[in-house]
Amino acid sequence: MEMKQLIEAGKTSLGIEFGSTRIKAVLIDDNGNPLASGSHEWENQYVDGVWTYSMESVWKGLQDCYQDLAGDVKKQYDAELTTFGAIGFSAMMHGYLAFDKDDNLLVPFRTWRNTITEQAAGILTEKFHYNIPQRWSISHLYQAILNKEEHVKDVAFFTTLAGYVHYKLTGEKVLGVGDASGMFPIDMNTGNYDSKMLATFNELVAPEGFRWKLEDILPVVRVAGESAGTLTEEGAALLDVSGKLSAGIPVCPPEGDAGTGMVATNSVGMRTGNVSAGTSVFAMIVLEKELSKVYPEIDLVTTPDGALVGMVHCNNCTSEMNAWVSVFDEFAQSIGASVDKNTLFTTLYNKALEGDADCGGLLSYNYTSGEPVTGFDEGAPLFVRKAEDKFTLANFMRMHLYSSLAALKAGLDLMFKEEDVKVDRMFGHGGLFKTKGVGQRIAAAAMNTSVSVMETAGEGGAWGIALLAAFMKDAGEGVTLQQYLDEKIFAGQSGTSMEPDASDVAGFDAFMKRYMAGLAIEHAAVDVLK
Repeated sequence: MEMKQLIEAGKTSLGIEFGSTRIKAVLIDDNGNPLASGSHEWENQYVDGVWTYSMESVWKGLQDCYQDLAGDVKKQYDAELTTFGAIGFSAMMHGYLAFDKDDNLLVPFRTWRNTITEQAAGILTEKFHYNIPQRWSISHLYQAILNKEEHVKDVAFFTTLAGYVHYKLTGEKVLGVGDASGMFPIDMNTGNYDSKMLATFNELVAPEGFRWKLEDILPVVRVAGESAGTLTEEGAALLDVSGKLSAGIPVCPPEGDAGTGMVATNSVGMRTGNVSAGTSVFAMIVLEKELSKVYPEIDLVTTPDGALVGMVHCNNCTSEMNAWVSVFDEFAQSIGASVDKNTLFTTLYNKALEGDADCGGLLSYNYTSGEPVTGFDEGAPLFVRKAEDKFTLANFMRMHLYSSLAALKAGLDLMFKEEDVKVDRMFGHGGLFKTKGVGQRIAAAAMNTSVSVMETAGEGGAWGIALLAAFMKDAGEGVTLQQYLDEKIFAGQSGTSMEPDASDVAGFDAFMKRYMAGLAIEHAAVDVLK
């Protein structure tokens, strides 16, 4: 009864995140404890050469996810959802959603997954003296200009998926600084878009004669803890088709999935970092100072409260390893030895720990798609060995685990070895870390640093944005985001920590020498198989 009253009185916060394959909602109490959840599965589509999601699927998915949450609350607490203390929305970062002055979508949503902006990203990186990746929103806008696309002259506003959902539900054209930093570079001194780079861009496109200036069509930047509007009557009706939800609920700045991952792993302070490893993999480290030069392999983004973050993002991680596990599963079924999939994964992952530290000479590339960090626009999964190498199951599985993190290590080594970046604690989350102690040990070897895994990290980004929504109340009392997470949410929780094993580190380094030298083999495979 007490929980029912707490929920119906709005003593809760709601976070909803649009992931690449799932939309998830998490309801928390004022101490950050998850109370209920809901979800909706969805997939991107490849239409006319562009990876996209339809706006219909965005709203259907959001409504279905919310109704799933409402059903969970009803089942667990016999409570009706009518209000919340605060709400937050987050989504995949980057991409391109452009609207005219009447809020009409000008072209289908172009997601982060597209690699169609190489020319624009290259020019902007050179002009700004700042790494501008292909997936960033500004790359998409400038590529559309270079392509002479008719719609660009009519752009009145462009944003990310989280920014779009937030705008439709609140009427506010704002974006959390973490998500904004994946649209356009942020000036660390002002906490806003870099004014010199804005001027450079405006000068660059001046000959086109557009009526707009870049600063006028970007969302307004907000930092964690600030208000970003309230749920409107139209927004409440759009979110909750049952009509029970009230308007006027405070909404926090919309954020990207990188920022919510940092919050969910308590990795927003300097010298902290996290690795998210699943279908793709990325690592983020909160930096003490700016890097000495531009690295195409390293993105510079921010935490939700505006601290500088070095980020290495790789398109490929566990997909190729999962494909091999499926082959082993098929073999087991063929001989009548059906094995539970979780048991199969656990067995094969643990088998990898029996392998040689350097994988016995085996080499693989997990490139089911292109991998910009190592210079590939396209990929071809590849396994290669010499006849005399130690081809055992243990070495084979260890090789795939190494390969899943090898491109990431190539990027991170630039920070660790070239820039002398220091990390006190690194948190791992995602599918690679599900088998206890295995992915964690391999990640510790790859980064030569301690890696921790927390139970709560499984709640993911939806929990992270719910925490950011709840943080608005504490921020008004002068509490920083780091203090809020340390003292209220993660007090006494450090996770299960694992130090790097010296022989594993040496073995991974030996594997990396083969891996970097063998990139020519992968290039040949891509060219031949086209």
